[in-house]
Amino acid sequence: MKTNQLESARTNFGVLQIGIILLTLATASIHFSLLFPDRLFILNGLGYLTLLALYFLPIPFARENRSLVRLVFMGYVVITILAWVAIGVKSWPAGALGYLAKAIEIVLLGLLWQSGRD
Repeated sequence: MKTNQLESARTNFGVLQIGIILLTLATASIHFSLLFPDRLFILNGLGYLTLLALYFLPIPFARENRSLVRLVFMGYVVITILAWVAIGVKSWPAGALGYLAKAIEIVLLGLLWQSGRD
């Protein structure tokens, strides 16, 4: 790969990208910790980590379809939020971690949306 191609393949890291990484790691960690070892929460956390890897790692397919990966990532966040609305624990204080995860996911959704505008 030529130097120009290598430079264009790299993702410019700034506050937006760091925010996406940190918020994704936070929500994945929360899902891993919820009702461990519940398979549904583990799979949700793994889904977040997989999408994060696809979004940032230099994987040729993901790199060539970056906007599609971003849309899938955003859809995954929305589905996770809607699933919590439908079946999540919302009582206080038992559901406090769920509210925290949803707040993180809403901000993550905003950052992903903003990353497509750059």
